[in-house]
Amino acid sequence: MNKEPNPPGLIIAATASGSGKTMLTTGLLRHFRRQGVAVAPFKTGPDYIDAGFLAAAAGRDCANLDCWAMRPETIAGLIADLGGDLIIGEGVMGLFDGATDQTGSTADLAALTGWPVVLVVDVRGQAASAAAVVRGFAGHRDDVPIAGVLFNRVGGASHGELLRDACAALDVPVLGCIPRGDGLATGERHLGLVQAGEHEDLERLLDDAADAIAEHVDVAALQGLARPATLDVEGAETPAIPTLGQRIAVARDSAFAFCYPWLLDGWRRAGAEISFFSPLADETPDGDADAVYLPGGYPELHAAHLAANRAFMAGLRDAAGRGAQVYGECGGFMVLGQALIDSDGVSHAMAGLLPHATSFAAPRLHLGYRRLTLAAGGPLGRAGMGFRGHEFHYAGITDGGAATPLFKGADARGRALHPLGAVAGSVFGSFAHLVDRAP
Repeated sequence: MNKEPNPPGLIIAATASGSGKTMLTTGLLRHFRRQGVAVAPFKTGPDYIDAGFLAAAAGRDCANLDCWAMRPETIAGLIADLGGDLIIGEGVMGLFDGATDQTGSTADLAALTGWPVVLVVDVRGQAASAAAVVRGFAGHRDDVPIAGVLFNRVGGASHGELLRDACAALDVPVLGCIPRGDGLATGERHLGLVQAGEHEDLERLLDDAADAIAEHVDVAALQGLARPATLDVEGAETPAIPTLGQRIAVARDSAFAFCYPWLLDGWRRAGAEISFFSPLADETPDGDADAVYLPGGYPELHAAHLAANRAFMAGLRDAAGRGAQVYGECGGFMVLGQALIDSDGVSHAMAGLLPHATSFAAPRLHLGYRRLTLAAGGPLGRAGMGFRGHEFHYAGITDGGAATPLFKGADARGRALHPLGAVAGSVFGSFAHLVDRAP
């Protein structure tokens, strides 16, 4: 854990999802980076895709800080490791939106860390009424300081002037009015934005966002609002998730991209060696790996391709055959099963190491935080050990076979769910993405 003094930071939050906070945050990160500021990014909550854009804009890995799924000492450890000259993070959903138990919001993170909030307000269809929105958010919680506001999708100079005039009596400075336009838009698919690594012209997109920030935002005033985190909790030297082995082969490409960098850092600190392989390139895990990790991603978009990659599939079976621990989360869990049925109803043979089959033929959203308890002992810990995680997928299990479940599960409110995942010998997995050990 880095023990250097923590740099000042702030959080870019919004009144609601879809307000444009991701591209505004990436624009700020890229702008400061171009100015020679070593800027460290983070994303609030369980998110892989937005974090990829933030990392690309800043030129360094993006942490996730999650008040619901992480212990305070885990958050403190991640903050201590951020480094840089300036920390800028993106909120999740609206400022006060969190889990179904009403915790885990961006506001909760701001209260925990002491970082000030810059509020993004999408002002399409409103003018002076935006001042009432800002006033309401600023007064909603005394422990969440709204230090400034960014108005997004402004209709023009006169619209911006009206907005500034309406907010003149508030104790919340207007830091910028960003005009409407296509320059800050990016593509979307069923799990959110198209991944940063899949954009052919990602650098132009990030530079355009930075140009818009430089032209329309008082970046000096915004930087001056940043404050060091006040959170000071010792601990969390052990990895959030137990190491699967001493030599861990990790699948990494656009089909298996949902892997938190800080998770791998924790395994390395615990003494594990990490290697990478690409299933899409028909690569196999290292032959001396004693563990294989298949993170989530978009295997459903590449099902036929993966099914045809015989070396990859044989490599997984060989690893399981020699007793290596083989663990899959969400997309990785799908690939460890018998078959993956795509959205057209076509079945593609998978590794066949777990008894289930998954299908996108009748997609249904499964979304939310999860309280997870190991149903049996294994590499993740003893039976009864607890974790926090989340689910976000549209796949369903069509044939569970005679599966031994990996977890007993509950939602954020503690309401029991069906058993999650499957275990067969040294192969195990579930649809849940693990974030941290339970408090």
